[in-house]
Amino acid sequence: MERDEIANEVYNRVMKELNLQRCDGICLGCEECIVQNPGGTQAIIDAGATRISSPLGVLPDNKDIAKYIDHTLLKADVDEKSIRKLCDEAKEYHFASVCVNPYWVSLCCELLKDTDVKIATVIGFPLGATPKEVKSFEAQQASQNGADEFDMVINIGALKSDDFKYVYEDIKAVVDTVSPKVVKVIIETALLTDEEKVEACTIAKEAGAHFVKTSTGFSSGGATVEDVKLMKAVVDGNLEIKASGGIHDYETALEMIKAGATRIGASAGVAIIKGEKGTSAY
Repeated sequence: MERDEIANEVYNRVMKELNLQRCDGICLGCEECIVQNPGGTQAIIDAGATRISSPLGVLPDNKDIAKYIDHTLLKADVDEKSIRKLCDEAKEYHFASVCVNPYWVSLCCELLKDTDVKIATVIGFPLGATPKEVKSFEAQQASQNGADEFDMVINIGALKSDDFKYVYEDIKAVVDTVSPKVVKVIIETALLTDEEKVEACTIAKEAGAHFVKTSTGFSSGGATVEDVKLMKAVVDGNLEIKASGGIHDYETALEMIKAGATRIGASAGVAIIKGEKGTSAY
C-alpha cells in the first residue's frame, strides 16, 4: 500500500474513533479552505492580491535558512552563560526562535526584548507521560512568563494503547490554555510505526495544534526525510511541520525543508548557517 493510501486509511479510522466527520473530499468542514470558504480567498484577491502561494517558496540559502530554525538548547546541565550565548546568537543571525526549558523563559524574554526572535519552550518534555492537567499548568506558567511557542510531547503510551480520546484531550488542553499562541506537537517518530505517526498527526490536527514535530532529540532517533514526507501527507494545508533531532548541517536541513518542513529544531543553528557541521546530539 502506498504512503498516501496508508495515511488516508488510518486517518479515517482515527476520525471514527474521535466521533468526528469528514466529507468525501477529505475536508473536515473547518471552513478555512477554498472548498468550504471560497469567499475567503476571493476577499484576499479583492483586497489586491495577484497571487496566492503555499508556505514553501524558493529554497533558502545558508543565510536565509535562519528564519526556519528554532535555535535550541534543552540539555539538563545548561547554565545561564549558555542561555545568554544562545540569545546573542539568535539576535545576530535572526533565528525564528530560541527553544529552551521553561526555567529559562523569563531570562530569554528579557534578553530578546524588542527583537524579532520568538521564545519557544517545551511542555511534558521529553517523555510526554505527565498528566494533561500538569502539562496545561506548565504551559500556563510558561505563557505568563512570556513564551510565544510551546513544543509539547504527546502521551506516547496512550497513543500506542489506541486511547485516541486521551491523546486528543492532552493536546487540546495545552492548545486551549495558551490560545492563540503556537503549539507544536512532538510525536517522537522514532518510537512509532508509520500507522501510529499518521494517528498522532491526525489527532494533533483535530485538537487544534499549529505544528507537528518529529522528535525531542532525546530518544532513540531524530528526524528523517521519509517521516517528514509522511507527516506532510497527513497534515498538508492544515498544520506546519517541524523537523528536529540530528540536524547538524545545511544540507540535512535543506533536505527536511524540501520534504515539507517549515521549521527546523537544532542546536547547530550557527554551524548550519556557516556551512559547517554541528557536534551536539540534538
